[in-house]
Amino acid sequence: QLQLVESGGGLVRPGGSLRLSCAFSAFTFTNYAMSWYRQAPGKERELVAQISSSGDVTKYADSVRGRFTISRDNAKRTTDLQMNSLKPEDTAVYYCHAKRRFSSSDWWGEGTRVTVSS
Repeated sequence: QLQLVESGGGLVRPGGSLRLSCAFSAFTFTNYAMSWYRQAPGKERELVAQISSSGDVTKYADSVRGRFTISRDNAKRTTDLQMNSLKPEDTAVYYCHAKRRFSSSDWWGEGTRVTVSS
């Protein structure tokens, strides 16, 4: 059974940085597009950033573009989200998501909480 495990969440002051990491158990990691979503209290889950299976195409929500960077390490089978200049409105549970190419199959991690507060 495939698993996604997130790490790196925590409490940070406004303007600070955090790096989230997601480890995926899939043997053929390069067959999967990877994404980070977040869900704030009382809000719907939203896409934050996405990286293609090849790693050459990235996509960001307008609210994080220029502050967050998504990356992947195919050898380690990990996907990271570097978050800089954090704002209180970035407070949410962040979820890692994997989608297999040419398929509707996808997987979710259990989430890691990020709190931005002074």
